[in-house]
Amino acid sequence: MNKIIESFKKAQIEAFFVETKQDAKEKVIEIIEKRRIALGRAEKEMQISWGGSVTLDETGIRDAVREKYNALNPYAGKTPEEQTRLKRQALLSDVFLMSTNAITENGELVNIDGNGNRLGALICGPDMVIIVVGKNKITKNLAEAHKRVKQIACVKNARRLNRATPCAQNGACGNCYIAGNTICAHTVVTRFSTIPDRIKLILVNEELGY
Repeated sequence: MNKIIESFKKAQIEAFFVETKQDAKEKVIEIIEKRRIALGRAEKEMQISWGGSVTLDETGIRDAVREKYNALNPYAGKTPEEQTRLKRQALLSDVFLMSTNAITENGELVNIDGNGNRLGALICGPDMVIIVVGKNKITKNLAEAHKRVKQIACVKNARRLNRATPCAQNGACGNCYIAGNTICAHTVVTRFSTIPDRIKLILVNEELGY
């Protein structure tokens, strides 16, 4: 873990190691509070949003944020147009929460998205992005990371979202082009944060998410 933290430090991504998902939740609140105080804001003046993430559900982080801050749920829209509007609005939040599909020991983030709102926020969105990731997503290198994402994360997410894709049906990527179903539209590798410490990474010594 120390090696991974140092690798992300070189990438200008501040990484923390915690033991449990409860510790992860407390660390997220701690980071947001430091940011809030630095901005001189009241709690409800801090707008927090997030990307789709089983990890955030399993840790209870989203619920904790809803209780304390001005939470924007980008998936609350009742129509496709409203959902698009909320996802764009989330890019202007004070803090964006997400997980990542894989990380490497060399300090790289690997993600695949369908709509791209999560990756849009990561690349060029809020001034602070907090990523929570379980130890099960650690890989040796980029090749293993891409393999993990395709063979594990994409399959489980396609099934969770009830998508009619080859991977959801038989567990193998079919490089499909199916309107309204394909979730592998955008693949992004983040190897460096051009804004120092804008991205915070919390490594959890538990298996979380896909």
